[in-house]
Amino acid sequence: MSKQRVVILGAGYAGLKTVKELQKKDLDIEIIIVNKNDYHYESTQLHEVAAGTEPADKICFNVEDVINKSKVKFVKDTVTKINKDERTVSLERTGDLSYDYLVVALGFVSETFGIPGVDEFSLPLVDIKTAELARKHLDTTLAGYQKSKDPQDLSIVVCGAGFTSIEYLGEITNRIPKLAAKWNFPKEQVKITCIEAMPKLLPMFSEKLGTYGIDILKKRGVTFKVGTPIKEIKDKTVVYEENGDLKEIKANTIIWTTGVKGSPVIGESGFDERRGRVMVEPDLTVAGYPEIFMIGDVCAVMDKDSGRPYPTTAQIALKQGDAVAENLSLTIKNQATKPFTFKSAGTVASIGNNVGMGNVKGKEVRGYIGSIMKKSIINKSLLEVGNASTLLKKGRFDYYR
Repeated sequence: MSKQRVVILGAGYAGLKTVKELQKKDLDIEIIIVNKNDYHYESTQLHEVAAGTEPADKICFNVEDVINKSKVKFVKDTVTKINKDERTVSLERTGDLSYDYLVVALGFVSETFGIPGVDEFSLPLVDIKTAELARKHLDTTLAGYQKSKDPQDLSIVVCGAGFTSIEYLGEITNRIPKLAAKWNFPKEQVKITCIEAMPKLLPMFSEKLGTYGIDILKKRGVTFKVGTPIKEIKDKTVVYEENGDLKEIKANTIIWTTGVKGSPVIGESGFDERRGRVMVEPDLTVAGYPEIFMIGDVCAVMDKDSGRPYPTTAQIALKQGDAVAENLSLTIKNQATKPFTFKSAGTVASIGNNVGMGNVKGKEVRGYIGSIMKKSIINKSLLEVGNASTLLKKGRFDYYR
């Protein structure tokens, strides 16, 4: 009798954590993980790569370096469709892969909200390639000012003021003085504008803490335009609405960080989804398909306290990986699965290397202590999805830089 096959799609936080936990269990099963890249990357640090403060290899490690290859097979391929009624997954190069149980953790893509010109004229931050492209573009544009003398080369617009946006602004405001000295452009003429459609900045923090972070960025020269929805991105131009009027900002660097949605494979595979996310059952399975688990950025789990789905964070993705590994084990043993529960340990944002702010287990932290907490969270994540060797090679121990 052949072994039951468990296929995991995606080697992000949720998928890789599922594999790490599942391979520890004494189960007579075949485990296959599929990912389009042969590496895992810490998506919570993409802003550092995009700003040029950390190289891409600092936030990446090879999938095969952290899995037990005697128990898990890694397949480097791109998922094109999930055939849920046939219990197969279509892969770009390999063809169809059958499964007995499926864990879908395909991750996210940039959300354009249907705004014209976003794909053509702005730079998203959603993976290693886009982050490196954003860094290269920013560096080339700033360096080019010495010859061009074009003020738009020194104009940077960040679209959106969410978590990634704020952390990216923290990194580039720290780095620009160094680049100005290197490439001989006037740093006082650099214009950084952040445009946000919502009326409030950093709603995930208290008003006092949010104001603290925004004030730091304002002192570093960032101009915020709040309650001003973006209407269109044109070539080197952002069009937004302010007090009922359409206005424009010219910039040769336009960064798009307004939000993300789940993988388009979810909708293309016929799942009942919204913005690429499926509202899952309490045990993280898909309604009508108890053999399919949906986790990470492609699932929605309702928070009973707020009446809204939990935000799709690395923290919840890691917990979902734990839960799915446990529920898969129970299912294979013909035992009842358990409902997923989650309690956030807090949220911390960085504003450059040595300044952070957030809420950790009910206590607010800021400044240098906040930055230490942020790096500690990064290190904990590396240990959970990687191993001790990963932590030693990729960990953040630069507490005094």
